[in-house]
Amino acid sequence: MTYEAFGAFETGHWPARRTAVLDWLVTGTRDERYLDVIFVELCRRLEHSGLPVARAAMFLETQNPQWLGVRVLWRRGLTQAELRPSDYDTRETDAFRFSPAAAIRAGADVVRARLDGTDPADDAYPLFGELRREGITDYVAWPFEFTLGKRHFITFATDRPGGFADEDVGLLADLLPVLAGVTDVRLKNRLARTLLDTYVGPHAGEAILAGATRRGSGFTVEAAIVIVDLRDFTTISDLWPRDDVIALLNDYFDALSDPIERHGGEILKFMGDGLLAIFPDDAASAVGAVADICRSMAALNQRRVAEGRGALGYGVGVNYGDVMYGNIGSRTRLDFTVIGPAVNVASRLETLTKEIGSKALFSGAFVAKARCAAALKPLGAYPLRGVGRPLDVYTFAEEPA
Repeated sequence: MTYEAFGAFETGHWPARRTAVLDWLVTGTRDERYLDVIFVELCRRLEHSGLPVARAAMFLETQNPQWLGVRVLWRRGLTQAELRPSDYDTRETDAFRFSPAAAIRAGADVVRARLDGTDPADDAYPLFGELRREGITDYVAWPFEFTLGKRHFITFATDRPGGFADEDVGLLADLLPVLAGVTDVRLKNRLARTLLDTYVGPHAGEAILAGATRRGSGFTVEAAIVIVDLRDFTTISDLWPRDDVIALLNDYFDALSDPIERHGGEILKFMGDGLLAIFPDDAASAVGAVADICRSMAALNQRRVAEGRGALGYGVGVNYGDVMYGNIGSRTRLDFTVIGPAVNVASRLETLTKEIGSKALFSGAFVAKARCAAALKPLGAYPLRGVGRPLDVYTFAEEPA
């Protein structure tokens, strides 16, 4: 195998010599999924080879919906890397503006500083003072260049008296293009999973990554189905400024999503002002999730009223049954979702909440499966559109508080 396969030709830097660590990066990391494990092993092997690395870090942009990126930090003696996410506003802070990372982002090819008092550059950034107090004597940082021009950031530091030798720096530079290739593959794998988890949910994402991408493919699953809808959203969206509507929806979906995920449910989709979630094989957990949704919405409405804004109305419909879970759509655009009569019943129950004034309604089929009759009370049998016979309907015995 040649090093070209790992992108060395893209960085403009060719390894000056072949080493055991370089060979390991090329051939010995194939079966390791986790990047932080590879990074720790790399630093351990560098130490074992005599290269005096005391501290190393990678700063990677991850395109996570919550985080700009992550710092992967290793220090001598650690058997695991420290992972620290960074906020999207990190680049607006003074800590970033006056840092080697900002210099690399601005186009610097390398940032190097001797921190033992022999180099005037050792006071260029506040970070260098912190490293000096840790006993670091030398620091070097490079851009970490991936495919399609994506630029990340990597650093190595030593506490050896006199710092890194020129040969040490050369050996580290030789590793970068291969390490970048190894890292790029795993970061893209992580990105693919993050995007799928974000847009279709973790269970559906796992199925898609496992190969469930053919239209019509899927399987039958027993699940509790939860459908939530916001009241009067059309009026709100017509009258309110766009940014206010988006902020309202984000607050509303936070109030719904946190309880569902905390109780083990999976959100399959947001439908405008609505939400579809399932609890596979675990109806009882859905009761706690819906109760917490009611509490969370009550807290949100309390804040809104205190701010001089109106409370939000909503309805929740809950059913249990068999659903088809899989790919539906056109030849080129698919949706991984659930369909079936059980979903339709949950939707009809949500609609019924408007008529009878209950925030949450549960089907008799759900109550029988969840065995939660003590927490719910019967309201009688109601005819539902598209359902052949009146359906036994329940709501909370006491308002969740």
